[in-house]
Amino acid sequence: MRVRKAIIPAAGYGTRFLPATKAMPKEMLPIVDKPVIQYVVEECVAAGIEDIIIVTGWQKRSIEDHFDYPFELEKRLEEAGKEKELAEIRRVAGLANFIYIRQKGPYGNGTPVLNARHLIGDEPFVVVWGDELIHADPPRLKQCVDFFHESGATGVLSAIRVTDEETSRYGMADGVEEKPGVIRLKGIVEKPAPGKSPSNLAAHGAYVFTAELLDELKKVKPGRGGEIWLTDAVSTLAAKKPVYALEVKNAKYYDCGNKVEYLKANIEFGLRHPETAAGLADYLKNLKL
Repeated sequence: MRVRKAIIPAAGYGTRFLPATKAMPKEMLPIVDKPVIQYVVEECVAAGIEDIIIVTGWQKRSIEDHFDYPFELEKRLEEAGKEKELAEIRRVAGLANFIYIRQKGPYGNGTPVLNARHLIGDEPFVVVWGDELIHADPPRLKQCVDFFHESGATGVLSAIRVTDEETSRYGMADGVEEKPGVIRLKGIVEKPAPGKSPSNLAAHGAYVFTAELLDELKKVKPGRGGEIWLTDAVSTLAAKKPVYALEVKNAKYYDCGNKVEYLKANIEFGLRHPETAAGLADYLKNLKL
């Protein structure tokens, strides 16, 4: 069955970016001229996703507005002859079928996935976070979805290779490397002590699974911090069925919930953007502090 549904958890408070996120969702922080979550949605669409379920909270209405059809703005752009801008906002609204639900239940990154369970049914699905970017060619999620279909796996996690010094910062793939960059998972080791990591592949922000993951997630008891963790369900399922960590090729990761990484993303995406590349490169070249 083709993967055509995605869940994007987007109910967090973004406290690391206060006061900016007091009235603006962290997922709506801009990278050059697009909010972070739009890059994530476009990555889903590039992987063949048609239905995007965004799990929000009371303070996230602007996400819904962003992917809506703004009649008044369209009318003004049309009257002003701004055809390029008009086409872009219409393109954004037409990217996918958007479904919004409010998060409820215990804390933890497994909760928003459970909240969307009734919308998934028995179909395979994707989970991606609304504030993480991986710039890759081909796109990260397309690589994972393609591998999911080709391998007949029950699940695929995206992963990037990190240095030995970085392994204690991430959830690390534990299992058997069947071929370069492909690990048959036994589980995920969260932030292992230095020198204790089972591999150098860090699980990063994209999951492709059959609906069996939802059955396992429903059984998960609160873990560290009293929260429901998606990786606990992944580890349980991996003990029964083929689940893989796939190293994403030609990839660079940006954690846009981190201030320094967010600034890096703006600089690097700005250097790729046709409207800002030349001016930004010149500014950085001559910058003196």
